[in-house]
Amino acid sequence: MTFDDIPLFSMLKSRLGYLNQRQQLIAQNVANSDTPGYAPQDLSPFQVSLAAAGGGGASGGMSLAPVTTNPGHMGAITTHAAAWKPSATADSEVKLDGNKVVLEEEMMKMNDARMNYAATISFYEKSMNMLQLAIRSPGKGA
Repeated sequence: MTFDDIPLFSMLKSRLGYLNQRQQLIAQNVANSDTPGYAPQDLSPFQVSLAAAGGGGASGGMSLAPVTTNPGHMGAITTHAAAWKPSATADSEVKLDGNKVVLEEEMMKMNDARMNYAATISFYEKSMNMLQLAIRSPGKGA
């Protein structure tokens, strides 16, 4: 059994991959802040549904996806790494050369990605500590 078989760790790994890709796009936007006609890109917000986090797939875990028993029911929406497609962001300012990168906005996005990355790493560490505590023999000290 690997950590990828545990839905929580699978979701955290996916979140870290998303944040890594978003940071690369933001860095690319900053690097092209003087390129004429360049339009900045960003990823859509990260979302995980129960169907994606339920582990129903090759790992053989239980799927928690809702069942559609009535045509009026909404189906499950899942987000996978392949769905993280860069898209052009809404332009708030355009320079005379057609460049749409606003460095202040990019720095705010970079800070947001950094804080989310730190929070995800912290949650990963706390989950690892919880697992280590769970597998420790009763009565044994730290």
